[in-house]
Amino acid sequence: MARYYVSVTGLRLKSWFHAVHFWRHAIPSFNQAKAAEGNILTDTRTVRGVHHTLTVWTSETAMKRYLYRGAHRQAIKAFPLIATGSTCGYHADDIPSWQEALEYWERHGRDYETPMTDSTRSP
Repeated sequence: MARYYVSVTGLRLKSWFHAVHFWRHAIPSFNQAKAAEGNILTDTRTVRGVHHTLTVWTSETAMKRYLYRGAHRQAIKAFPLIATGSTCGYHADDIPSWQEALEYWERHGRDYETPMTDSTRSP
């Protein structure tokens, strides 16, 4: 069984005027991930205009506990208005380099869709 769960995202702002809104969500989400139980690595990079995150977790369960709580939950709600992008997650035996993570994301990234949780469903 793999030792880690790796999550890679890539988001592109819909327009430059969404930058303040994006960073208002990105910074608290980043800090939340760094402090989350089960988080081993949290990092960001902007490559060719795409804002990437790379997080490594002790398990997929640990990542999902982070995903739908706090600042990140608010970022998920705001996402459709400010950015487009893709994400992927996978199990790995080793912590990937940025190059490995981005290569995997380019091959396996899925267009991001706002998850339908109880708080985001329409009445």
